[in-house]
Amino acid sequence: MSATQIEQQALHHWIAGRRDGGSGGRSGLVLDPATGEVTASVPFASPEDVDRAVAAAAEAAEPWAATSPVRRARVLQQFLALMRASTDAMAARITSEHGKTLDDARGEIQRGIEVVEFACGIPHLLKGQFADNVGTGVDSYSMRQPLGVVAGITPFNFPAMVPMWMYPIALACGNAFILKPSERIPSASLLAAELLEEAGLPAGVFSVVNGDRETVEQILDHKGIAAVSFVGSTPVARAIYERGTASGKRVQALGGAKNHAVVLPDADLEATADAIVSAAYGSAGQRCMAISVAVAVGDSGDGLVSAVIERARGLKVGPGSAPGTDVGPLITGASRDRVEHAIEDAIEDGAKVVLDGRREDESGGFFVGPTVIDDVKPGMDAYDVELFGPVLAVVRVDSFDEALELIATNPYGNGAAIFTRDGGAARAFEQRVQAGMVGVNVPIPVPSAIFSFGGWKESLFGDIHIHGPEGVSFYTRGKVITTRWPVPSDRDGVQLGFPVHHE
Repeated sequence: MSATQIEQQALHHWIAGRRDGGSGGRSGLVLDPATGEVTASVPFASPEDVDRAVAAAAEAAEPWAATSPVRRARVLQQFLALMRASTDAMAARITSEHGKTLDDARGEIQRGIEVVEFACGIPHLLKGQFADNVGTGVDSYSMRQPLGVVAGITPFNFPAMVPMWMYPIALACGNAFILKPSERIPSASLLAAELLEEAGLPAGVFSVVNGDRETVEQILDHKGIAAVSFVGSTPVARAIYERGTASGKRVQALGGAKNHAVVLPDADLEATADAIVSAAYGSAGQRCMAISVAVAVGDSGDGLVSAVIERARGLKVGPGSAPGTDVGPLITGASRDRVEHAIEDAIEDGAKVVLDGRREDESGGFFVGPTVIDDVKPGMDAYDVELFGPVLAVVRVDSFDEALELIATNPYGNGAAIFTRDGGAARAFEQRVQAGMVGVNVPIPVPSAIFSFGGWKESLFGDIHIHGPEGVSFYTRGKVITTRWPVPSDRDGVQLGFPVHHE
């Protein structure tokens, strides 16, 4: 979709199964990061808009929960087919608002589709357990039931995939879902709402309310919302978790990351460099699972840095919609400026900028090229801060144990990877590394949809990871039923002692 087409698009909310212009009067601007031009405005939801979305969701939630899991799965199967047919259209919207390449946008949509495929198995996933004769004539069984109205607050960097980590499973479990996408990238969520309606989802079961911090706070404080899922930076994740739980909600809040790739001297250097360059600079580094730190163990450093620079220099920086582009722009001018300042600060801290991606650009876009900073140490911003840009910090350590200690003392624990040919070292890394997702010769170990995504330490607030089996647990609550059908001869009379079933 061209910028002109986006400009002609009337952005809106999606409430009660239809487009809704909102009533608040506040709005934000949507930019094309490749040019810096304003392409659209998006309304910000007022408290009244959020109330209407919650009221529509609450009205729709009960009959949707009473719909059999098989019928709910059939709606998702229809949505799955529509998503596949609409991949190119959605990817174009993502590229125009985010800046990532079209191939990268298609890739994130595919990963989101995989969660829908998982959610289509909900009749099996919601099966409870049954035990007969837990006591004489007494049976027990369990079930999982939906929470009611739940909400998702999602970031700019994956406007299709991250919401699809949430709402397909929430809907399959029988909940009504309210999505608050990033106000910078609203169009993918609005297209998803239309496709869900076309797939047969009842009005009110899925809503989109656009907005900023004020809208988020309205969602967190609203008594009609039972649970909130969030993905974003660690400071915001902590605030979301604290405010949401204080208002009695179930909350999962996924935060930031500083993902390390440990490179042992025996690693396949060529394959390792390919993997690290792909993981560091894809989507201009704007991924919570990007490799932002390469930990060179022993004498692996010089060869690794040389191989990474050789590959990174060959990457083409430009608009995500342009053929042959490898690295698109950052999301805003402020993001570009922050990354450029971090590069300058690294030099002042004594690190070596061996590949400098700062550039003079006449396009007006928010571009920074691939950057490599060598001899980085903890305490430098280049190591401590999640830069969320195309910057790879190289830290040199003497031993495998030192690399593990480096990861253990970092406040983040989203993902970590090791590159080696030594199976024993790889297994030790799997067992000992302090991170929630681990790759062995895999730079971005994002789990498949049949597992759950989630980090450790300050990368996750809450106890339950997102999507996969833990996603089903998050969007449901358990109930255990104990039954007895006594015949007259079994009557025991009044029994005031605590009941036991083993007799």
